[in-house]
Amino acid sequence: MLETLLEEFSLLREQEMMDLFHGRGKKERKVVGIYCTYCPKELILAAGALPVGLCGTREETISAAEQDLPRNLCPLIKSSYGYAKTGKCPFFYFSDLIVGETTCDGKKKMFEIMSTFKPVHVMQLPHLREAGAGISLWRGELHRLRARLEREFNVEIDDAAIWEAIEVLDREREVVKAICDLNQLDPPPLSGLDLLTITWSKGYCSDKEEVLARLKEIYVAAQRPDGQKNKRRKGAPRILLTGCPVGIGSEKVIRLVEEQGGYVVAMENCTGYKRLELQVDRSIKDPYEALARKYYSIPCSCMSPNKSRLELLERMISNFSVNAVIDLTWQACHTYNIEAKTVGSMVKKMGLPYLHLESDYANSDVGSLQIRIGALLELVAAVPRRW
Repeated sequence: MLETLLEEFSLLREQEMMDLFHGRGKKERKVVGIYCTYCPKELILAAGALPVGLCGTREETISAAEQDLPRNLCPLIKSSYGYAKTGKCPFFYFSDLIVGETTCDGKKKMFEIMSTFKPVHVMQLPHLREAGAGISLWRGELHRLRARLEREFNVEIDDAAIWEAIEVLDREREVVKAICDLNQLDPPPLSGLDLLTITWSKGYCSDKEEVLARLKEIYVAAQRPDGQKNKRRKGAPRILLTGCPVGIGSEKVIRLVEEQGGYVVAMENCTGYKRLELQVDRSIKDPYEALARKYYSIPCSCMSPNKSRLELLERMISNFSVNAVIDLTWQACHTYNIEAKTVGSMVKKMGLPYLHLESDYANSDVGSLQIRIGALLELVAAVPRRW
């Protein structure tokens, strides 16, 4: 039952793609391509458009991207740009507008080149977390995005539509968090690949009520003893994955952990748990202020200081009874690479093994990754359980 539901859920992206191919001329469905968790999807939904993630997670288009971009650049940026340049991503092709954010220098400059062949709107993200002016600046960026959406799509976005979109996405996050929290059990009912399928696929369906209904079915099925796809064993090493985003196609670390007998019970990165705790404060009357405060609280390494990421990791390590932490950095992602030292110190102070991996989208390092991950799992098995 659970396996069938997850397989059907993973097809949402393909189904939406086919709808766009066959219904584009008959139904004026606007599409907005996004690249980051900081993008306020509520404003896009309030404009009557569909937000779709365009982050590249596969190696196949990187060689094309390197004709324009440096080779020693983050693989996520190169893959994303490669899909845009080659036209191999139908969601990019159908996007009426691209919304980017200045989360890193590489993306910022990529958007400059991308704007030569696609309409692009770049939001200027303040990076000083504790600066009082940051919220005001970010709220202004939300107003600027609203004006661009209204101009591009010839619509008027009123506060009622924004609050309606807020309610829809808050419900979605609440259910996804509840599903992820099921992995606090031993054995965990969901594999790391299951978690990735859920968090990755939910953003590719224009019918949010359908997504919500399917998520609720997965939540119920995952709680049934016979709902577990495999007979998972109690006491297996429980791994938390943190660091850079992981997507379908760049999940090699998750696969290597689970092929060697461990469980990735939780993922803190922005394609995982990072934003699931963040709900919009309904007591704030201004929806732009409420959204600005929610999104500005995302604990990304582009923020400085980034104490909230450490606080989130500490909670997750405890709540999910984690035995070890793997911190994955994609090559040339400087903020996560530098932050690895702080994360590693915190994890070791908690008495847990910590493994920092730096990789890219290629499979040339799978052998060495397998050895290092295998050694970590052996270490976990040899160390007395803390929880």
